Amino acid sequence: MTFIYIVLTIAVYLSSRMLARRFPSPFTTPVFTSTAVLIVLLLLADVSYEQYTPAKDMMTFLLGPATVALAVPLYHNRDVLRDRLIPAAAGLIVGTLSTIASAVWIASAFGLSDTIQATSAVKAVTTPVAIEAAVIIGGDPALAAAFVMVAGIFGAVFGPFLLTAMNITDPFSRGLGIGTVSHGIGTSQAVLEGPVQGAVSSAAMGFAAIVTSFVLPWFFPLIQ
Repeated sequence: MTFIYIVLTIAVYLSSRMLARRFPSPFTTPVFTSTAVLIVLLLLADVSYEQYTPAKDMMTFLLGPATVALAVPLYHNRDVLRDRLIPAAAGLIVGTLSTIASAVWIASAFGLSDTIQATSAVKAVTTPVAIEAAVIIGGDPALAAAFVMVAGIFGAVFGPFLLTAMNITDPFSRGLGIGTVSHGIGTSQAVLEGPVQGAVSSAAMGFAAIVTSFVLPWFFPLIQ
């Protein structure tokens, strides 16, 4: 059954890609539609998460090689990254701090617990970093993983749309914005836009995780 689940997942994703090309919209973003459709199909087939886990683990293992493969567009666009390194670094730091602060303040405004406030602060970084960072500031690791997934999907769905609505068409800027707040899931969407967007987004994803790891332990108590 594991092989069937893997084939089903790939088929759903490829179908989502075709749908996105034919009907371009934030709501036909492959990451969003494939996730939603796959969840519905598994529920209809009465397939539990435990049954799907072996297939999930095998596909998740491939994230390692896929992440390493992002070095290829990074290398090809190294001159662009080098020429705009300083403004990009400034924008990334501001974006990372803004993302942390806005998440905590919104959670606080809704009267959510300190644990949820701490957990929401790490929603914009990749899952392994988010889980460890959440523990340091008193968040919930399991909830952190869920927040990261939701933030990534929303970033992939609405990020390109919002950037276009704000007339931000520069490939470098689009990749930087998406990668800073939407980590790997957003980067997968940026890659579909173009090689520059994908390269910059992957670099931003990595640097945002590093910045968050360094600043979160002292920045979180200041804004809480």
